[in-house]
Formats: sequence, structure tokens, C-alpha cells
Amino acid sequence: MRRDADFFTGQDPALIYIARRLSEAKRLESVLTDAGVDYGVEADTYKGGVIFQSERIGAFFYVLPDSAAAARALMQQHGFRPHEEGR
Repeated sequence: MRRDADFFTGQDPALIYIARRLSEAKRLESVLTDAGVDYGVEADTYKGGVIFQSERIGAFFYVLPDSAAAARALMQQHGFRPHEEGR
């Protein structure tokens, strides 16, 4: 279930995915919601491109740290490549 920023107050949320397209973000929201996973999402910038790098806007998905491993496993089952810590 999608949560507001207040849900994460006092916690250090784990980044699990950066959606680069709206359709991708909506599909991931559906997967997480259907599975009952509490998550937050916000728009932010990231660098993209190999030769011609530029700043782009994406949807950054976060969960509480104790839910991160299960959320990543769920994402992989549905064809997403989760963001791993330290990457």
C-alpha cells in the first residue's frame, strides 16, 4: 500500500527501485499494492545515458528496511530488476 512521507519518519527507508517510465512505475505500484507491501514513491532526478549523459526524472520507490528483502524478491518474480544497496 502506498504510504505518505510521514510513514517513514524516524526510519531510514531502503531504495528498492527507480522507475524510468510512468507505465513501469504504475505496474510496480500495482505489484506492491496487490501483495500488501507498504511503500513510498517520490519523483527525483538520476543520471542516464552512456555517451550523452543527462539528468532525468524517475519515480523512486522506498520501503522500510525490514521489508526490503521481501519486496526485492517479489519484484524479481514480476520481472523487475531491484535496486541493490551500494549501487
